[in-house]
Amino acid sequence: MSYAKDMPDLSHGSADDVAAVNALRSAVMRLSRRLKHQRVDESLSPTEMSVLGTLSLCGSATPGELARKEHVQPPSMTRIVALLEAKGLVRLEPHPDDRRQKVVSQTEQAEAMLEESRTKRNAWLATMVEGLDEEEWAKLRAAAPVLEKLAHL
Repeated sequence: MSYAKDMPDLSHGSADDVAAVNALRSAVMRLSRRLKHQRVDESLSPTEMSVLGTLSLCGSATPGELARKEHVQPPSMTRIVALLEAKGLVRLEPHPDDRRQKVVSQTEQAEAMLEESRTKRNAWLATMVEGLDEEEWAKLRAAAPVLEKLAHL
């Protein structure tokens, strides 16, 4: 659901449902902002980091495929890929079936930077989790797969 008109109508839902959706949105946004500040390479934009993360997760892709996965326009992705290539974080190779297209792959430098970034963010998050009691931590562990599902719908 990408547009407000496509959102479920919560006006007939319970006040608890509306409050839960509002709290979830607010918490996810705040946590995301705080995690974004735990970066290893400050020269990369959050969008550039996201593209590298997508390549790491999904493997090589065309710029058009990356644009769809990242929800940006193809010309924007072309610019992002060019910036990442100039920084030595991705390489472009001919498409095996369509020589008019290119395939984007991350470099070893990108893999190492992403791993360092994940380690830093995981350490920060682990420090935050230490402030939870056992019941809260159990609830968070149980919610993690649901949040993962929501992130990929």
